[in-house]
Amino acid sequence: MLPIISALTNVLKSDERLVIDGKLAKNKIVELALNLDSPLLKLLLSDEQLKGHFFQDVDGMLIFDKVAFQRFVNNKSFLPDSFTQFKNKIGLSVDTHYLKESNDVVLSWPYKDCVIEGGQTKDDQKRDEVFWNETLAPEQVDNLLAPKALTNFKRYDDNGEHSEFTIGDADNLIVKGNNLLALRSILPRYRGKVKLIYIDPPYNTHNDSFCYNDSFSHSTWLTFMKNRLLIAKELLAEDGSIYVQLDYNEIHYAKVLLDEIFGRDLFQAQIIWKRTYSRGDAQTYGASHDTILFYSKSESFTFNKTFTEYDNDYKKRFSHKDERGLFQDRNLSAKGLKGGGYNYIWKGKDGYWRCPETTMKKLDDDNRIYYTKNGTPRMKQYLHEMQGRAIQDIWDDINVINSQSTERVGYSTQKPEKLLKRIIESSSDAGDIVVDFFMGSGTTQAVAHKMNRQYVGIEQMIYIQDTTIPRLKSIIAGDKNGISKEVNWLGGGSFVYCELAELASKYSDRVEKAQSSEELIKIWDELKDSSNLSYKVNPKQFDNNILLFNELSFENQQHFLIEAIDKNQLYVNYSDIDDESNDISEQDKKFNQMFYGA
Repeated sequence: MLPIISALTNVLKSDERLVIDGKLAKNKIVELALNLDSPLLKLLLSDEQLKGHFFQDVDGMLIFDKVAFQRFVNNKSFLPDSFTQFKNKIGLSVDTHYLKESNDVVLSWPYKDCVIEGGQTKDDQKRDEVFWNETLAPEQVDNLLAPKALTNFKRYDDNGEHSEFTIGDADNLIVKGNNLLALRSILPRYRGKVKLIYIDPPYNTHNDSFCYNDSFSHSTWLTFMKNRLLIAKELLAEDGSIYVQLDYNEIHYAKVLLDEIFGRDLFQAQIIWKRTYSRGDAQTYGASHDTILFYSKSESFTFNKTFTEYDNDYKKRFSHKDERGLFQDRNLSAKGLKGGGYNYIWKGKDGYWRCPETTMKKLDDDNRIYYTKNGTPRMKQYLHEMQGRAIQDIWDDINVINSQSTERVGYSTQKPEKLLKRIIESSSDAGDIVVDFFMGSGTTQAVAHKMNRQYVGIEQMIYIQDTTIPRLKSIIAGDKNGISKEVNWLGGGSFVYCELAELASKYSDRVEKAQSSEELIKIWDELKDSSNLSYKVNPKQFDNNILLFNELSFENQQHFLIEAIDKNQLYVNYSDIDDESNDISEQDKKFNQMFYGA
């Protein structure tokens, strides 16, 4: 009996509709299968092996399992490209699963070398990082998700940078490293203590600046998010909340995922933030907003109602003025009011009133009643005593960061401080813990610092040293930008910085920075003899197929070496901190003991 892949290939090749330029066309095969194409089904039924694999017998009737067939055809093991063929030859392989059934772990988000295809700006040129995406099956995870050793500890305050200090429960924390592994590392310390999580994750879209790696598929993006959101839920306090900001590409799928993780009944709001003006170059309707999904951990969650200033049209209603200020007059009559009101004569006016006579007298004594020309009493409502208009779920009053903005720090997707202020003041109180594990330029942490919240930020990109840390240092020094004036920010405070202790990730860093295939071969020669090589890779098979490796694109060569690294060895586990080969200093060991409470 032929292997199932060979059997299916032979049968499908007999249908000329499915062959283009001598090769089977996956898309056409899937299209016909989903449409239950009769000739295709007859072909599959003609082979007993395929019949048994893709059809189910239900009370004597054969039912075509088109979902299983589609998954099989879309699997990279079927009609693989050259890169997949090479990986299979040396031991690496790929597979697909349904997200809900999957326990896979996606390590990181890939850009395609961040090479700008057109319209590059100086701002864009700073984004020269390389990310790699990889999905790991459960059996590959091993101790990957165990808490990691931390290193390079520093405290920043208004007296500068310090390397000798103690770590307290109220310290603000910034962690550099893979955010999935960093989340697992902070979990023992912060489980059930976080009041608010805000994240602005990668949107899984092609935009004007970046060309995303095609291998980061829709399902992989959802797995990437699922891995992190599950930990986020554990971090939240029972009265905590999470806000997830996305654009139209993934928002609807993310909503289903969040419903599954947090519960559909705990979905609180869909917020629309109008971030751009109308665009005339759109083929249909221009995309001018982001969506922010708001979920709570439980039915009892912190929420402080917030207000915005009335617009000028509404203020015109306050057309009267006295020594207290502008006011509008409101009806005190209960005529037509359900319940009838209170019946008494007030200064010659007999009627039903909205308040009892004692209250009416207090209002009059306090000069809070306005009398019309015919003597009818009406209540004075002062503009300065009004809270403002209650914030609704469409936010069109917060401008995006532009090139002239004083709070701009040179980060292309930087969010305005006013946006985070609204979220933080709505769903947390002073002293509460706020977390953002896609920290970027550090807006969440900047605003939390100014608003007297404790915070944790996680970021794996190199700009954390060039952008984020300097920004937070500036805030400690009394930064005047963003919301500083609004909250009367004068400076002060501190934060602790640390990094995940690297191990095999040093190899991935070198691969990402490599400029030639020759450099990659040198890295391979070191990697194959180290303990950091994945058990799935057979070094002899690689060396025997070096010609195939040389035929791959440079990007795929990089991608292979990244996959060849044992992901369990990316960073030093906290449990291995005393292993001398990991080169953890005695000072860092003390900091780790303070952090983990050992």
